[in-house]
Amino acid sequence: MTLDLIKQLRDETGAGIMEIKKALDESAGDLAKTRAVLKKSGAAKAAKRAERTAGQGMVEAYSHNGRIGVLVEVNCETDFVARGDDFKTFTHDCALQVAAMKPENVDDLLKQEYVKDPSQTVGDLLETLIAKTGEKIVVSRFVVYELGKE
Repeated sequence: MTLDLIKQLRDETGAGIMEIKKALDESAGDLAKTRAVLKKSGAAKAAKRAERTAGQGMVEAYSHNGRIGVLVEVNCETDFVARGDDFKTFTHDCALQVAAMKPENVDDLLKQEYVKDPSQTVGDLLETLIAKTGEKIVVSRFVVYELGKE
């Protein structure tokens, strides 16, 4: 185990150093298995936060060539997280995803393959962000406006 590897995994997952060390030991240093262990741990943490109130957040507006407009609301527990770069990036990426893939509802959005990395779903990105921030985060709603369509 090198410090560089631990730092890399911490940046990727937001997991604590001891949690990363434990996952590395559990997976015998196999990086793919370590990521899977950390992902499972992050999902468990997200489930524990499900009862919390997410009353802060942001609305992201995105316009694609002036023909498609999207508004997406993503909520979190604190204003501190809402102002963070990771949260802002996720919210913007959700707006891009909605413009590109036009999901029917939030559940469909979370199940879709992420347009920038098809090996992940939007839900996977959300779980990673929840694990990294330690807060409940939800995509609340979105609306799409397309020129010439009602």
